[in-house]
Amino acid sequence: MTHDLPEPERAPAVEKDAFMRSVLRQLMGLLEQTIGESEAEAYVNYVGVSLGRIINADYRAAYAVQQLDTRQVAATLVDLKARLEGGFSIESIDAEKIVLVNTACPFGESVVGLPSICRMTANIFGHVTAENLGYARVTIDKSIARGDPGCRVIVRLVPPDHAPATGESEFFGSAV
Repeated sequence: MTHDLPEPERAPAVEKDAFMRSVLRQLMGLLEQTIGESEAEAYVNYVGVSLGRIINADYRAAYAVQQLDTRQVAATLVDLKARLEGGFSIESIDAEKIVLVNTACPFGESVVGLPSICRMTANIFGHVTAENLGYARVTIDKSIARGDPGCRVIVRLVPPDHAPATGESEFFGSAV
């Protein structure tokens, strides 16, 4: 049985990617309002580490190596975000740190006001880096989610002499 259903003159611009980003934003907004920003970050941390494991395995396979070196880690972080429509690039890279900057959030402009989503980036970057290089301390110095015009992420590769500051996360590799 077929039904002759009406079609709107101008169909709304709904597509899968934008819809999924909207779902994520609504879920994160609800979490932050219901349980608070730091508790919402804990949920995102868990998801970020889980995704970090998958992403790390995928990029190791793509490079056909057991472990990525520093330049491959940096390339992985940039490539991953580019595939997600982010605007990440390397500001600097040396033996002690990788500094990345970003002009476009993979989660879109609707991320403004939801800084807990940045934990996804911190955890994926930290996990991939530590699993390959042994250690990572991630600081999100600036973020679009906090209202900055862009993001700046510092991934330290060598443990500093002091404990992590507020907003910094440490990661230790399991097999290095």
